[in-house]
Amino acid sequence: MSSFGGWLNSIAEFPLPALLGVAALFGFAESGLGVGMFVPGETVVLVLAASLQENHALVALFMIAGVSNSMGDHVGYLLGRRYGERMRGTGVVRRLGVEKWDRATVALRKHGAAAVFLTRVIPIVRTFTPAAAGVSAVRYRYFLPASLCGAYTWAVVYVTAGALAGASIAQVEKTIGDWGLIALGLLTVSVAGVVLWRRRRRAASALTPGSGELAHGDGHGPGE
Repeated sequence: MSSFGGWLNSIAEFPLPALLGVAALFGFAESGLGVGMFVPGETVVLVLAASLQENHALVALFMIAGVSNSMGDHVGYLLGRRYGERMRGTGVVRRLGVEKWDRATVALRKHGAAAVFLTRVIPIVRTFTPAAAGVSAVRYRYFLPASLCGAYTWAVVYVTAGALAGASIAQVEKTIGDWGLIALGLLTVSVAGVVLWRRRRRAASALTPGSGELAHGDGHGPGE
């Protein structure tokens, strides 16, 4: 059975543009409205960074992951500009939790565009904040730098963590052996599965009868 390090090496054998395309897709989905709850974009970036040990490849991964993550923010922002207060009553907001939407709105009122950066580590709220910024008519010249700072902070954390893990994988293999790595990998997958299951349960709880009674906004999007 091949080692975990060999598995990472097999990933690295794919063409770099293809790997960067995967990173772009999952980076975008991670912050896309509603998608990031179900798609573990950070896990994909971690694995890719662990498999790509050449500096130029890691820099390219960092740049692609950051810009695609910011593009995901833009989906929410543009939808917020388009639908205005009606966003609160949409299916995706009700499904993920209106209370999370309200938290994002409060953060926008308190911190302005900086909330797009400050909520980056808060699950679901980080997904809603760009849309709430659009609803609040935050000017794009303020939204863009906040989104880029948040996205590239996200990218540098996971690319760096993955690169460090990849650099040390050989030593880990020597210490605990291939079967130990396999057990560790299974444990990691199990934990990720539990986290994903809990996320889905939280989403499903929004579909209970009580959640359907939440108020729907009926205003139009803010003007320029």
